[in-house]
Amino acid sequence: MNKALVLLNMGGARNKAELEMFLRNMFNDKNILTVKSDLLRSMIASLIVYMRKNSAWENYELIGGKSPINDLTQALITKLQKKLPDMYVTQAMRYTPPLTIQCISQLKEKNIDEVILLPLYAQYSTTTTKSSLLEFIDEANGTFNMRAIEPFYKNNSFNELIINEILSKVFRSKYSDYDLIFSAHGLPQKIVDRGDTYQEEIEDHVAILTNKLVDYGVEFNSVNLAYQSKVGPMKWISPSLDESLKDFSNKKVIIYPISFIIDNSETDFELEIEYREIAQELGVKEYQVCKCPNDDDNFVDVVLELIKNKDD
Repeated sequence: MNKALVLLNMGGARNKAELEMFLRNMFNDKNILTVKSDLLRSMIASLIVYMRKNSAWENYELIGGKSPINDLTQALITKLQKKLPDMYVTQAMRYTPPLTIQCISQLKEKNIDEVILLPLYAQYSTTTTKSSLLEFIDEANGTFNMRAIEPFYKNNSFNELIINEILSKVFRSKYSDYDLIFSAHGLPQKIVDRGDTYQEEIEDHVAILTNKLVDYGVEFNSVNLAYQSKVGPMKWISPSLDESLKDFSNKKVIIYPISFIIDNSETDFELEIEYREIAQELGVKEYQVCKCPNDDDNFVDVVLELIKNKDD
């Protein structure tokens, strides 16, 4: 076995120490905090960590004291490994263990010489896809023959999986009784203005899914896109989810986390708890959050399809 499939993602904390590690590593990432000076970035990162770590940990305590991303990713790896007996399947997280450098050391020990990298982000962004890929490439330093799977939001099997998850939230009602909101992680406007294609690809993905709903004969009362997770005073891409929810008083809302493949603190805390409370305060009649693909058997098949297409 000399080939490996490496799943790339941001990572998530399993305790308070890892939460501090996550925040420090994230805000030291030049793709996230785009100041030119490494020293200034490090100083700003330290200040942010100091200011945010305790309040952030209180949020983690509400979801069991850890991000679900680790267990769910391992479950996906276990299923993929059974389907790929001739390939070693593992993961590299950007900000928390198993870190990229740890993954690469493990691959070297196993004498892996060919690596397929799968960033678990359906849409491209410099803050996610580029950040994860560049770190792996830099740390590997030419050790492996590497290939990366491109953003896969146009994949039909992947989109059918999303549609089926959305439709599963409608019980004994007409689809037209519900408003559908695709919620994506937000980005500072300046990152998009510098050429990041994330917002464009998110909007394209929503259009694809909306057309697929039409093909299914499904008509929600409305289909919307909003962005979550805004922090700080700078301008972020819009509309924000908290502002968008104001339009749905006394209505039934289904939220689909379109920018996430694996559930994490931003789905389990932000969408399930924080925005739910906002929705209730605004008088939203019903508020449902869809699950991410996670280790769904159909998503396992999507990954196998992506690998096959890459090999072809």
